[in-house]
Amino acid sequence: MKTFPLIRTLALSLVMLTSLPALAAAKKEFNVCWTIYAGWMPWGTIAGDKIIDKWASKYGIKINVVQLNDYIESINQYTAGQFDGCTMTNMDALTIPAAGGVDTTALILGSYSEGNDGVVMKGEGKTLADLKGMKIYLPELSVSHYLLVRGLEKAGLAERDVTVVNTSDADIVSAFSTPDVEAAVAWNPQLSVIKSTPQATEVFSSAAVPGELIDMMVVNTATLKDNPALGKALTGAWYEMMGLMKAQDAKALNAMAAASGTDLAGYQAQLKTTHLFYTPADNLTFTTSADLAKTMQRVAQFSFDKGLLGDGAQSADFIGMAFPGNVTQGDAGNIKLRFDDSFLKMAVAGTL
Repeated sequence: MKTFPLIRTLALSLVMLTSLPALAAAKKEFNVCWTIYAGWMPWGTIAGDKIIDKWASKYGIKINVVQLNDYIESINQYTAGQFDGCTMTNMDALTIPAAGGVDTTALILGSYSEGNDGVVMKGEGKTLADLKGMKIYLPELSVSHYLLVRGLEKAGLAERDVTVVNTSDADIVSAFSTPDVEAAVAWNPQLSVIKSTPQATEVFSSAAVPGELIDMMVVNTATLKDNPALGKALTGAWYEMMGLMKAQDAKALNAMAAASGTDLAGYQAQLKTTHLFYTPADNLTFTTSADLAKTMQRVAQFSFDKGLLGDGAQSADFIGMAFPGNVTQGDAGNIKLRFDDSFLKMAVAGTL
């Protein structure tokens, strides 16, 4: 669930080359993409069990839910206009499509990491303070990097007190197994492997910063505006699946486990560190909380500090964001990321 500078640059270049002024209009068929992650697995089953077909048909449209294998590539393709919607984190939504000029709406804030991301050190009884002076291996400029900075803050340290060593998520497990590496930051399933290393200590995790690493389904704002049926169908399908998962529907959960490459117990273990909003009412409380804007302000500051808001960004407020209740943050003349609760309210009211 994370980002890399070169890929980000390519994504922004694609936007410049392919994103003509928004020409969204009413249409009948849509494409949304998703990638493998505990909190996004429901989309695969929503498609496989034809729940999406039922909801799309209700509104006279067709929605193709497409699984892609590469997370960053899925965001790139959405940003380039090849998909109408896609799953991604709040940080990546801000720093890739929004920073690339693609006005994007966070339609469904489905879950947040509650332990799926963590900082691990070799040795028993270690604490965050023990990170001082160490080399920390992680995918640079990713949410792992963000998580490390948040952990250091809580320990009274700063990033200058450690040395970040850029390591891809694909290599993080093998890196941690080498004698020279004493600390790493990772997300599941790699995190669980690293944590299982004898005498390793997880000194910080996303459970300590609940609600900050958010897993979302975003859609192109112009497309959504011209086609509200898309928002209604996606939201309706999502909460039908949430109802099945809350009821521990064996068929649905086993399908997600198999698609994740694990068994039911393995998938349920992943869900334990994923805070899913099983009801629209719970989700509405989260989405309309003032804490969401505070979280995004923190994410924007981190992104600006790392140069992820684009070359023209003069401050963390460069990209404007809109929240429920007509609350805005950042440049009101450059709103590129919107958190919309209107479809969620319909789900709560049972009017979808």
